[in-house]
Amino acid sequence: MPDGSSMRLLQRRFTARATAEEAWAHLARVSDWPSWARHIRRIDVTPLGALTPQSEGVIRLTNGVRSTFRMEELNPGVNWKWVGPFLWLTVHYDHRFQRLGPEQAALEFVVDGEGFGVSVFGRLFAAIYALNLDRAIPLLVAELEKP
Repeated sequence: MPDGSSMRLLQRRFTARATAEEAWAHLARVSDWPSWARHIRRIDVTPLGALTPQSEGVIRLTNGVRSTFRMEELNPGVNWKWVGPFLWLTVHYDHRFQRLGPEQAALEFVVDGEGFGVSVFGRLFAAIYALNLDRAIPLLVAELEKP
């Protein structure tokens, strides 16, 4: 990173009446995300199937923006983190899962950014992304809690 800066851009923690394993399995079907993340038109992940340390892909947003990502960290059942570019930034997206009880899980989305101009461009990215995520999370919870 050119200027050595990094910062937390966004963090959302929420619960759902589902096991952590069910939540993991649901979110691990990344190509199905447009059902709850309405700002996403399509996600293509390779290789097909379960997430792996080699997973990478392309996210196409409904506004026409295209973004790439690759797996950076994978701890099955606990978290996965992928990384991708945004302007001059490198953005790290962590997806965390925690068992709270037999039928309740906590999920957490943590977004960190690093690189030139992160204090300006990172805040702009976070403001836009927060609006989308705040609309998407209730839809995701509803899907997780369907009987």
